[in-house]
This record gives sequence, structure tokens and C-alpha cells, in this order.
Amino acid sequence: MQGLSQTVTSRLATPLAIGNCQVNSRVLQSPLSGVTDLVFRGLVRRYAPESMLYTEMIHASQVTHVRELPKVMEIDSQEHPISMQLFDGRPDFMGEAAQVAVAGGAATIDINMGCPVNKITKKGGGSSLLRNPGLAESLVSTVVNAVSVPVTVKTRLGWDEAEITILDFARRMQDAGAQMITIHGRTRAQGYQGAARWEWIGRVKAALTVPVIANGDIVSVESAIQCLAETGADGVMCSRGTLGNPFLVGEIDQFLKTGQMPPTVTVIERLRCAQEHLQSLWCYKGQRGIQQARKHMTWYVKGFAGAAELRDQLCVMDSVATGLALLESAILRLQNAADALP
Repeated sequence: MQGLSQTVTSRLATPLAIGNCQVNSRVLQSPLSGVTDLVFRGLVRRYAPESMLYTEMIHASQVTHVRELPKVMEIDSQEHPISMQLFDGRPDFMGEAAQVAVAGGAATIDINMGCPVNKITKKGGGSSLLRNPGLAESLVSTVVNAVSVPVTVKTRLGWDEAEITILDFARRMQDAGAQMITIHGRTRAQGYQGAARWEWIGRVKAALTVPVIANGDIVSVESAIQCLAETGADGVMCSRGTLGNPFLVGEIDQFLKTGQMPPTVTVIERLRCAQEHLQSLWCYKGQRGIQQARKHMTWYVKGFAGAAELRDQLCVMDSVATGLALLESAILRLQNAADALP
């Protein structure tokens, strides 16, 4: 680990250049539907003040020809740099949506070409574009011509094991004007199953001149360093590893900048963060926030005696007061147990 980390930190000591946008961090927070709202991003930003954050995925039709912009486009003045991720299979809609996103404060526009969910692929978005590179090129070039900020692409290795097309696809996206490519090291057919195949990311990195960001199985500082060493990528994007763990992006970023391993987040610190997350979702979204918080609580609550029972209770909480009280009770039990140790 020490030899790898020294090589990696030395190689990535400079800012990440995404076209004309410079980011003082090589660690990015992935867009996650139903997760990376303004509240979650605020928690990530606290620990990663210079990392690029992403909004939830936004369908272009939600932005064009509507009277009121969707809540997922709301950003805070303190959370820059931030990118907005768009998806659609219609270049004209994507161009218009990108202009609205830039007017709303987006530092870059990211085009989703990797989401494996059927309801997205059936609409001509997400990973379906891996099978239609001509349309994907048109989407990129149209958005590039529509906005002055860099345009980036997030995609996968291919449709399935028989169609791993990422080398040709990534070259075509670069030639169409994409100024950074993020690659999730799985195929569309894999979904989120099996190990991410980082070796393919390394092959893409060797083939392109724009920055290549590695995504998939980045769940710790150690896994990030291993991935960066194996792929030669220009940075990493954290996705599911941040569920219930908004500290992760900052932990990796701190290590890359200082070479020092950050202190381990304790269970009590994680539960305190869960309380803040719950309270903030309630203040921001009301009862809908409580419903969304249930899944977040199941991600935070793990790794201690009584966690399973607490998760079951939080999954059915109907008020912020109930959730806060359940978490506080667990915190007190953990504190008392620690005090009782010799």
C-alpha cells in the first residue's frame, strides 16, 4: 500500500483539468438517483470541500418546456464545483436542457450513458447508447455546441459480455467533444453484480487523451489507491460506497493530498450524521423527506449490536421525532457500553 500510494499521490498532485474547468480534487461524488440531492451533497461537501459533486440524473424533458424546474436541479451557492447530469435520446432536447443547467450554475454537463435500468434504456438513454454510438456522438456534439462549459460522459464497458465496446465507444465520445470520460467497470447486463473490471478502464486510459475517471468498487481509501494504481486513471468517482458514508469522498481526497490515512469514522459519529441527514431531509422535503430517509437510515445503521432491529424500526418510522429518538437511544447505548469497558 505504501509504495502504491506514493506513486499514485505523486502522479495526481496537480488539479484535475476538465477542459477549461480546473478542479482541485481527483475524487468525485457520483450522481445517484434518489440519493445525491442537495441535502446529501451538503454532507459530502463538508468533508470534501474541493471535489466535484453531481446532481441526481435529470431527464431533459423535465427541463425543457416546463413552467417550473425540477427540485433535483436546485443547488446551493456553497456546493461548487458541481455538475448536472442529463439523459435523453433526443439531441435537441439535450442541448436546450444543458443551456438551462448552465444558467442554473453547472460547472460541467455530464451525459448519462451508463444507467442500466430498463425504464431509462427504453427511452433511448443510459446504457442503451452503447448500442447506438452514432446517436451518442450526436448527443455529445449537440451539447458541446450548445454550452460553453465542458461536456463529459459517464458510461459502462458495454452492453454485455459479448459486447464490450468501450474502447471504440470512448474514442468516439472523445472525438465528438467529450472532455472527460467516467467509466463504470461493469457491463449493462451486470448491473451492480460481480467485481468491477478495472483492467478495461486502464485500456481506455491508454487510448484517450482526455481525463479518464474510474468508477466501480471504490469503497475505501485502499480500494481507491489500488484502482488508481492498476488503471492509471486520472481520478476516481465514488458511487454506492458513499451510501450511509458521506465521509468517503473526503477521506480519499485527504489521503491523495497528504498521504495521511484519515481517522476511522466511529459508529457514533456515523449515527450522529444519520440524525443530521434525517433532520435535514425533513426540513427540506417534509413528509416526503421522511420516506426517503428510511433507505438512508438502513445504510447508516450497521456494524454494531442491535443494528438489525434498529434498521427494522427506522424502515417504518413515520416522523422525524421518532427517527431521531431511535437513533439517540442507540447512541446512548453505545456510549454506555464504551464507558463500561475496563
